[in-house]
Amino acid sequence: MNEKTGQWRKNILLVDDEEIIRCTLRRDIEEMGYGATAVADGKTALAALQENYYDLVLTDLCMEGISGIEVLKGAKARSPEIGVIILTGFGDISSAIEALRNGADDYLLKPYVFTDLALRLRNYFEKQEMKRRLKVYEGFLPICSVCKKIRNDKGKEPGSGDWLSVEEYMQREAGVLASHSYCPDCYEKAMQELESYQSAHKK
Repeated sequence: MNEKTGQWRKNILLVDDEEIIRCTLRRDIEEMGYGATAVADGKTALAALQENYYDLVLTDLCMEGISGIEVLKGAKARSPEIGVIILTGFGDISSAIEALRNGADDYLLKPYVFTDLALRLRNYFEKQEMKRRLKVYEGFLPICSVCKKIRNDKGKEPGSGDWLSVEEYMQREAGVLASHSYCPDCYEKAMQELESYQSAHKK
């Protein structure tokens, strides 16, 4: 928990039909500093996903009724940014791999080891935060505040693109040829400067 805000760093939804696993997971996850909501079945998990936002879902794979795969699909339908880690027994590892193919971000074998769980959660949240930062970064178009050139990072590491003039950028990215002209304000300013210049030279 963040001591300044009183809020959890990340919120995790735990889904497992075995009470002892739910309680142990919740205790361990909260000890790591994350918020944890524990539910006993897939139906309750899907309802919780509709009512609240979670950064990660940690769900058992094999449950009666709604399975972990269905919880996975429900979480991703709620938001592709929600991570899903499948919790499964060793005998169901092939099903866990199938879950990865269906969009799961990772899987964890039961019984889990505290240090392994902590490492996987930390690694996932680091990747999640990096993706969010890149998404925000991609929403901006870097423009030089002095010469007004545009940095074109398309297809390159962010920050390493070529600096192009507005005309070059438009032609390369949109196939548009720029036609130079004056907007009304710039035209008026140019005319005033011309008149001032002519007046100064008449004297």
